[in-house]
Amino acid sequence: MLQAQPPVAAQPPAQGPVPAAQPPAPHQPQPGYAGGYSSPIPVRPTHLGHALASEWTKIRSVRSTIWTLGVMLLLIVGIGLLGTLAAGSDREMDPLLGVGFVGVLLGSLCVITLGVLSISSEYGTGMIRTTLTACPSRMRVLTAKALVFFALALVITTVATSLVALLDSAMLNGPAPTTDQWLRATVGAGLYVALLGLLALAVGTLLRHSAGAISTMMAVVLLPMLLALFLQGESVKDLQRALIEYSVPSALATLYGIPFLSTGPSGWTPLWILAGVTAVVLGGAYAALAQRDV
Repeated sequence: MLQAQPPVAAQPPAQGPVPAAQPPAPHQPQPGYAGGYSSPIPVRPTHLGHALASEWTKIRSVRSTIWTLGVMLLLIVGIGLLGTLAAGSDREMDPLLGVGFVGVLLGSLCVITLGVLSISSEYGTGMIRTTLTACPSRMRVLTAKALVFFALALVITTVATSLVALLDSAMLNGPAPTTDQWLRATVGAGLYVALLGLLALAVGTLLRHSAGAISTMMAVVLLPMLLALFLQGESVKDLQRALIEYSVPSALATLYGIPFLSTGPSGWTPLWILAGVTAVVLGGAYAALAQRDV
């Protein structure tokens, strides 16, 4: 027979209160970061210097910059040297530095083209969206583009005009240029061409189309002189004179001391006129870029 097992005595309940389960500690967010995420990459606030570095990288790494500035140097120095050789040392030249005018006028067309392409090419390829995503401050983007382009155009043009001026003074016969003539034929011409390029950049920002902006700037440079050639008659003499006096070729010639007409702006005045026009158009470009979609 099977024997019955003795009943097991019940265990007495544990003495004292049972500790309650502890809830998990809440995640403490890192200061300055929403959601508690802390990036392992150092984060620095952006400023204009970063935009300048970006624009300098873009403008020096594209072929259009190399080609346009290379052709500009070839035109300014090459035509200046050819003009100097053609004039020779037998004939007296006054002013001595006026030979370099033609090369600078033709070279300015290259700077105008580069100024338009420095902004309109980004609209054509859609890269402007990437640029404004990386730098949402549109004013900072345009300021960086303007500063980088203006500095580059000014340095390259001034170096080229200075080289031509040195060649003219060494190889030509004529009265020695004054300090003011030297400055106007080198730094003044460089500033004028750089301002033309900056004006082209502003027009490119407004139009956002390479062909349209380049055509507009070519019309600004060449059309007044062409119209003046066809305006004949006493009734339009005043208009004809004004078109010649305030045209870009006449303004550059004035900086070299060979103005087309003796009644127009003289000295450094053409430079200040172009600076005012560029400031107005560039202000319009800032306003348009801030208000409209890309």
